[in-house]
Amino acid sequence: MSRIAATFTQLQAQGRKALIPFVTAGFPYPDVTPELMHAMVAGGADVIELGVPFSDPSADGPVIQKAGDKALAAGIGLVQVLAMVRAFRQTNNTTPVVLMGYANPVERYSQKHRRADAKAGTSAFVQDAAAAGVDGVLVVDYPPEECEEFAAELKANQMDLIFLLAPTSTDERMQQVARIASGYVYYVSLKGVTGSGALDTDAVEAMLPRIRQHVSVPVGVGFGIRDAATARAISRVADAVVIGSRIIQLIDALPRERVASTAQTFLREIRTALDS
Repeated sequence: MSRIAATFTQLQAQGRKALIPFVTAGFPYPDVTPELMHAMVAGGADVIELGVPFSDPSADGPVIQKAGDKALAAGIGLVQVLAMVRAFRQTNNTTPVVLMGYANPVERYSQKHRRADAKAGTSAFVQDAAAAGVDGVLVVDYPPEECEEFAAELKANQMDLIFLLAPTSTDERMQQVARIASGYVYYVSLKGVTGSGALDTDAVEAMLPRIRQHVSVPVGVGFGIRDAATARAISRVADAVVIGSRIIQLIDALPRERVASTAQTFLREIRTALDS
């Protein structure tokens, strides 16, 4: 059982919902991420999504795009992101970490870091991500019908491949995702990019039973969750609440010494709302 699956099993046994914060690796300071990850766990995070900066994101709104641009300008790439996960794992071996990003950095990494000693069928990215302590990967532009081998490679190394579903997802697409998804699926509650629009909790509530007809893994909901009240409303129907753009906004432009504590305080408010 993967660390993600074990976490959801434990939460379900407790009657609790997962809190999954997203932050862009290397933002707002290139060296702050491991400290920020620990602070988010102290604030109540159950799983951490760590964004891999990329120059041409297709699903990220302006807030996360700006964070990614700043991290890229500071020299943060996949090599540095994996180093951040290793640093986090020095003192936390239980909280799952999911890398969220795009195909280009993943494929370029494997091309650049090929090694003769890799296990047969294991790419350099999967080998190094597993060694660093990564638990899951969400590649926004990997459609399920084109990455069955990648999913099997991850699973062989105790990692999960996580997929996005959207309000426009057809039953056929949900079935394709259900065949190979593990860990959880991430339901994008809005049409558009991250941080856009107002969340329609009634629409989410209507959609989740349809998703669960096809998908057996837990369902997390994100895009548009900005405060404790919205998080609590979503948690009534979802297995997990994902929050990203709001955290990025809160820590942007803060002095370095306030970044971790600000994120921790915000997540503690969300955690209290989810558990109430």
